[in-house]
Amino acid sequence: MTSLSRYKSDLEKLVKLGEVMEAGLNLRHLENKGELDDARKKSAEELKGSFEKFYQKWYTEALAVIRQLVPDRLVEFEQLYKGDGKRRNVNASNYNIQDWLNGIRSGNDRNSEKFFDDFAAVVMRFKNQLAILRAVEGRFQSSLFDIKQLVQADLFDSEIDAARELSRNSFNRGAGAVAGVVLEKHLAQVADTHNIQIRKKHPAISDLNDALKRGNVLDVPAWRRIQRLGDIRNLCDHSKQRDPTNEEITELIDGTEKLTKTLF
Repeated sequence: MTSLSRYKSDLEKLVKLGEVMEAGLNLRHLENKGELDDARKKSAEELKGSFEKFYQKWYTEALAVIRQLVPDRLVEFEQLYKGDGKRRNVNASNYNIQDWLNGIRSGNDRNSEKFFDDFAAVVMRFKNQLAILRAVEGRFQSSLFDIKQLVQADLFDSEIDAARELSRNSFNRGAGAVAGVVLEKHLAQVADTHNIQIRKKHPAISDLNDALKRGNVLDVPAWRRIQRLGDIRNLCDHSKQRDPTNEEITELIDGTEKLTKTLF
C-alpha cells in the first residue's frame, strides 16, 4: 500500500469514527432537551458515552494526519482540544474538550442556572475539529492536492530499506551515506514546509538543522540529536576519518527513519 492510499484509508476511518461520536453527541443533546423520540432511543443507548470512550484515540490519530497533510491547520486543531493556555478563568469562550474529558463543568449562578452551556461548547469544538478533518479528506479529491510529500515518503522508505541491506552486508560507509542523503532531503522538505529560508545553494545537514532550530521548528534536544546523526554521516563520507561502527550506522539509520515519520 502506498503512502497516499494508506493516508486515505486512515482518514476515511477517522472521519467515520468521528461521525459516530458526533451522532452520539447529537442524540445526547436531544435526550437532554427531552426531545428524543422512541425510534431513536435504541441508537442513543448504543452510542451512549462513545465520545468519551473514543475521543482520545481519535484525536491522537487525527492530529498525526493533520500534522502531515495540512500543518497550517494544526495549531487550530490542537487549540480546540486544549485551548491556548492563556486564561484566568473558565468561561464559554475558552472552555475546551480537554476540560470536558477531565470532568470540569460550568458552575451555577444564584438561580441554580449554569453560567454557560458546557456541553454545547464541547460539541461545537468537536464539530469544528471534525470539519477540519473532512476538509483534509476533500483535498484527496482535489487536483490542487500536493502529493509531493507522500511520494517522497515512499521513496524514503525504500532508501532506508536499502541502507539497512547495505549495513547487513557490512557496507557501513555506503549504508551511512544513503541514510545521510535521506536525512538531508527530509530536513530540506521540512524547511520548505515551514517556509524556512536556507541561504546556501547546497546546504548540508548541519545548515538545515541550524536553520530549523532558528525557525523554532526544532527544540534544542531535537537539534542535538540531528547534529549527532550528521556527525555520523560525515564519518561515512570522509575516508580519511575513522570507520563508523556498526552501532553508529544503526543509530543513523534508525534515527533518520524516526525523523521521517515524526518531524514534518
